[in-house]
Amino acid sequence: MAGTTLAENLAAVQSRIDAALHRGGRSPGGVTLVAVTKNVAAGRIKEAYDAGIRDFGENYLQEAAVKQQDPRLPQGEIRWHFIGHLQKNKVRAAVERFDLIHSCDSVELAKEIGKRAVQAGSVARILLQVRLDPNENRFGLELASTAEAVEVVRSIPGVALEGLMGMAPFEDSAESSRPYFRALSAAFRAMPEDSRRILSMGMSGDFEVAIEEGATLVRIGTALFGARQAA
Repeated sequence: MAGTTLAENLAAVQSRIDAALHRGGRSPGGVTLVAVTKNVAAGRIKEAYDAGIRDFGENYLQEAAVKQQDPRLPQGEIRWHFIGHLQKNKVRAAVERFDLIHSCDSVELAKEIGKRAVQAGSVARILLQVRLDPNENRFGLELASTAEAVEVVRSIPGVALEGLMGMAPFEDSAESSRPYFRALSAAFRAMPEDSRRILSMGMSGDFEVAIEEGATLVRIGTALFGARQAA
């Protein structure tokens, strides 16, 4: 990736997205690219914006708040996604600052998000995070309990459930992610239609497989920005 510009990286990623859509028998334009900007400086985010990206994902609220106030970034024109682990005591800030919360990993957290959104006079758009990695230290709902959680969360005031998010275990081969993505895609297709809008799965190492299995949103950091640098 050395010597390439961000615009060139984006073009290469978009070409790979288009090819994966074709292999999956899907229509062009069926995937939203979210640029993951953890530890990416605001100046680089502006480069990505100038290259045409409008969706950006942050893992940490404090880091995101600094960038969201940076005068180089157009206010109101960027869609901010929260993709990191969300603690209950940070929910109000997340509701205020982000267009979509990917990482709602429990019914209890969904209730807290709904409570804070109602207090703010808004509706929070969320995805339920499903734990695909068998590592017990990972966050998320058990796949087997997803359907039950979906029914409960859909009834929570202040919350708009729009789909599911999941991360496959980190392994050497992108192909090894396929069964995990296929399982999450099946759970997504079983959701009621009005909550079946976004399937967030796939990162720099496995996004093509995720798209082939039905992802509608991919979270890309390294393939765009290279190795992460301190902001």
